[in-house]
Amino acid sequence: MSKFTPVVWPKVILFGDSITQFSFQSHGWGAEIANKLARKCDVVNRGLSGYNSRWAKVVLPRLLGGQNSAEHIAAVTVFFGANDCSLEDKNPQQHVPLQEYSENLKDVGKLLSSAGVSSDRIIFITPPPLHEPAWEKECLLKGSPLNRSHAVAGQYAEACVRAAGQVGADVLDLWTLMQKDGQDYSVYLSDGLHLSEQGNQFVAQHLWGLLESRVADLPFILPYWGDVDPSSPESSLLRDQ
Repeated sequence: MSKFTPVVWPKVILFGDSITQFSFQSHGWGAEIANKLARKCDVVNRGLSGYNSRWAKVVLPRLLGGQNSAEHIAAVTVFFGANDCSLEDKNPQQHVPLQEYSENLKDVGKLLSSAGVSSDRIIFITPPPLHEPAWEKECLLKGSPLNRSHAVAGQYAEACVRAAGQVGADVLDLWTLMQKDGQDYSVYLSDGLHLSEQGNQFVAQHLWGLLESRVADLPFILPYWGDVDPSSPESSLLRDQ
């Protein structure tokens, strides 16, 4: 059997809560990023619905794997806060106090750095704004009162921006961008909390603006089909790139 070098795909890891987990659905922002990076990079969805930053920093080392696991990671997005900002008296299970949330994000950044993912490859994403009337309907359908606040979500978004600066990571401030110039941010949300199709497009567009420079130099993996020698495909397909 002829010897060959295994093909290694670099990775972009999407780490977050349900807004990340759902991002691989049809027209989702994660699926859009994965499509842009086909044949260049694997986009790995590590979204965990319902999770907060407290739980995130506990499970992150298990998700990263063992030694040299970060060697081929091109970028990591860290997208928590939508559950952390739950009101303590209405949703204590998911609520994380603001200061702890900030520290948890910084700990996530430090864990990634200690695993070999440099801070310039980390992108924090703030929670989006919350449309209270729509989310209250969802809560009432489940037999509970409104358990989140638009203003409180904004405080967590600000904390996310500060934490990113303190660990040297980039940040996508959805809270600010979705409300820029007084625009109606509710169109970006399907139920007041999670993203609509338009919201997914918004996130994909702005995230790509931050990701593109980090993946611009990644090569096209394996030869273009027209460049394969049909008389001796092995000579094209088994050579190192």
